[in-house]
Amino acid sequence: MADKNNILYLFDRPTEPIFIGKGDDNVSFDVPTEYLIDRYKPLASDIQTRFPGGKTVPITKLNNIPDLSIPLGLSRDAPFSLFNPSHSKMAAKLIDILMNTKSYDELLSLSVYCRDRINPYMFTYALSVVIIHRPDTRNLRLPSHSEMFPSLYMDSSVFSRAREESAVVQAGSRTPIEIPHDYSANNLDAEHRISYFREDIGINLHHWHWHLVYPFDGPLNIVNKDRRGELFFYMHQQILARYNMERLSNNMNRVVRLTNWNEPIAEGYFPKLDNILANRVWPPRPVNAVLTNISREVEQITFDIEDLVRWRDRIFNAIHSGFIINTAGQQVRLTENEGINILGNLIEASILSQNPNLYGSLHNNGHNAIAYIHDPDNRFLENYGVMGDSATAMRDPIFYRWHAYIDDIFQEFKSTIPSYSVQNLGFDSVNVQSVEVTATGLPRNEFATFWQQSDTDLSRGLDFLPRGSIFARFTHLQHAPFSYKIVVDNNGNQRVGTVRIFLAPKFDERGLPFLFREQRKLFVELDKFSTSLKRGRNEIVRRSTDSSVTIPHEVTYRNQGSNRPAANTDAAATFNFCGCGWPQNMLIAKGSVDGFQCQLFVMVSNGENDQVPNAQGDAQVCDDASSYCGVLNSRYPDARSMGYPFDRTPRDGVVTLQQFLTPNMVTQDVRIRFTNRTVAPLQSATASRPAAGASGNMRN
Repeated sequence: MADKNNILYLFDRPTEPIFIGKGDDNVSFDVPTEYLIDRYKPLASDIQTRFPGGKTVPITKLNNIPDLSIPLGLSRDAPFSLFNPSHSKMAAKLIDILMNTKSYDELLSLSVYCRDRINPYMFTYALSVVIIHRPDTRNLRLPSHSEMFPSLYMDSSVFSRAREESAVVQAGSRTPIEIPHDYSANNLDAEHRISYFREDIGINLHHWHWHLVYPFDGPLNIVNKDRRGELFFYMHQQILARYNMERLSNNMNRVVRLTNWNEPIAEGYFPKLDNILANRVWPPRPVNAVLTNISREVEQITFDIEDLVRWRDRIFNAIHSGFIINTAGQQVRLTENEGINILGNLIEASILSQNPNLYGSLHNNGHNAIAYIHDPDNRFLENYGVMGDSATAMRDPIFYRWHAYIDDIFQEFKSTIPSYSVQNLGFDSVNVQSVEVTATGLPRNEFATFWQQSDTDLSRGLDFLPRGSIFARFTHLQHAPFSYKIVVDNNGNQRVGTVRIFLAPKFDERGLPFLFREQRKLFVELDKFSTSLKRGRNEIVRRSTDSSVTIPHEVTYRNQGSNRPAANTDAAATFNFCGCGWPQNMLIAKGSVDGFQCQLFVMVSNGENDQVPNAQGDAQVCDDASSYCGVLNSRYPDARSMGYPFDRTPRDGVVTLQQFLTPNMVTQDVRIRFTNRTVAPLQSATASRPAAGASGNMRN
């Protein structure tokens, strides 16, 4: 039986020809001469002599190659953006073609044929979607996107040093290349104070992987996942809540919505990234740039800012009318339970939008308007900016202003549905008495944050260089592991409860306590899990590393060749799907030296009401990050609205968090104390050798 892991070698060094050995073991594919591109066909015999491999992967020649004319419409050196409708249609067609292959061997063969013909970004995206969703490959473990295309995630100056290190120093003796902290700006730009969040590799990987698991275009059975539109709303709402907590930690105001599309945009962004395929730098956006009509005929993107205004107005009219109009001209009610899902797919807009002609593509074309702001009519032949790629969009301050506006539309809908009553929130005979946070060496109810360094392997994304690992060392936020201790009294029979843990800042920008109406939108979900409640007193202990929103550090920065679960195992499928998730090191905000004051909230809701019928079915259970990413091959594992109990405006009479509480809830004042120290990598890539270019261990 063929080793299905062989298909993963197609992700190795994406722009090197298929016939050059892949991976550290120099694996080669036995490529039929007919599969070579025209440039290399005359050199077939010479290629076999010049590029002998180690292990050889046999390739079954296909008698009939499907029509690839649509995905071949994008040149190999062109930038690829899912926000571009023509590009997303090309990728959707390629996904459909690969999904329809009848066996793994046929999939491998066709993928080998496509690899040197299709745009590398498009090919990598499409094949990744296919591997996650095909029954015969979903057990394979995808490599990290940051290893395939490291230029999307780190300072371009790293790569010249990495090439020198690779060419001069033997593998095993190479030192990690340190990525400087302040490579995109300095503190003269106020927004740079939170660049550690926006430019975090793990956070940007999460955003890319989420859109991989939840594509907005492609075969219907891949796009149409349970509550997909609602999850689009909730995942991005949580990103905003986390971003605002970081801003408040750094004495900054909460993000301002991008509401006036005719005014100059105060924030500039200069990414300092290279586009390796196009051999160009990513375009910056200067301070005070202004949105204008987009007319990019080559990319087939043409729309006016007035189009965004019309789509926005129609969406607001639908919200206030209580229904949308579908393509058949019928009214579709925006109900209490289904309305948010309908709106999520419509606003994004995915192919599940019930009337794209009427309601347009507000979210996606907002990204496009900003991504092309520097060259809206292509007169300077510039590519799109970082807002045009889900792998890079979160680096830009404007991402959060745009999504604050998008979230405001969802919040407008939430304000039209009934608030939760005491009965909706309560759990009879269950009282949460207390919660406390403990961590080794720390005072009770205090979180500790600091800087930590980690290494990531660049070698799989550095084409045409000697083999062997070469690492980049980056510095990221980290927190000390902690545990919750929750005391619950159950005065009824034994039952199941759902423990919901959230955290929010206590004071606003002026130092005044938040009113609940605003604070509810700042609660970040830390964990959610089921527990059995015996009659009487229950003490529940939960570790921070078990969070339902995060994936472990080693999953975020996974290495394709190390610690790989065996193929065709539940562990591999779980690992693959769970590559979608918030990075564990960013679970807690940075806080402040004095101790950023927050309120920890714990609720135990009725597990019987939370349970989703047939939620698991025949699914392979994914334990990580289900709150933000759902569950593999299954329904979303919580019957409540996403964000419950903070997703709706409060009932009458509730002004403060304390007034919102019912007996099955409790709050605890906590602090997040930041220490400006840097911890060396937990497992150094080069046996504790200092990084090349290392300079000190403190950061402001």
